[in-house]
Amino acid sequence: MYELLIVDDEANSRDILASCFPWNESGFSVCAQKGNGREALEYLKEHTVHVVLTDISMPDIDGIGLAKALWEAPAPRPTIVFLSAYDNFQYAQNAIRYGVRYYVLKPTNFSELKEIFATIKKELDNKYQISSQDETDYVPDEIIDKVLAYCIKNYREGSLSDLAESLYLNSSYLSQLIKQKTAKTFSDLLTESRMKQAALLLKDPDSKIYNISNSIGYVNPNNFARAFKAYWGITPTEYRNHER
Repeated sequence: MYELLIVDDEANSRDILASCFPWNESGFSVCAQKGNGREALEYLKEHTVHVVLTDISMPDIDGIGLAKALWEAPAPRPTIVFLSAYDNFQYAQNAIRYGVRYYVLKPTNFSELKEIFATIKKELDNKYQISSQDETDYVPDEIIDKVLAYCIKNYREGSLSDLAESLYLNSSYLSQLIKQKTAKTFSDLLTESRMKQAALLLKDPDSKIYNISNSIGYVNPNNFARAFKAYWGITPTEYRNHER
């Protein structure tokens, strides 16, 4: 499922769009509803969203301002769909200027909306190399390579949400993909990277075990020792002595 953010200052319009349209059948999930562009931008700072369906005429930051801010923000950027009660040429010009290719007039024609989002889904599937026939059954090796590289580089403080945002994917969706492709969880992969790094550090006799513990993300050395033994079958001290 791709994440959809609905932005409209009219609560009734937001609710109708969110609840009456069959988003799940189209491959989308409404992750949130916001009342204006400023609220949307605040939400987007902390959440991964693939598509923003936004009204144009809103208080504070309107749809044009929202599109401009997203256009100027670092990639990856969500796809923007404008929703407006006005067939205004100036709006259309500004939409093109900020990379907006979809413009829906109110009152919303659900058949038109369904057609537009079918097109957007195909574009997203192509972008992330996901099979449109079975999204949960096919995971490109390129994505898994990026997951493994992330764990190796960020073994100390890595998180699934941070990884998902960097790949522009939903966290729960990415978690399922990792499990299906590797038979392991993201936590398993991160722990594996930590334990391999710890084993390398333990080969240096001058490195204190409590310093190694902290350097790979364990504040409590006892927790590190338990995790190390669970992975390698022996304690850090036993591993160091064995390597001598």
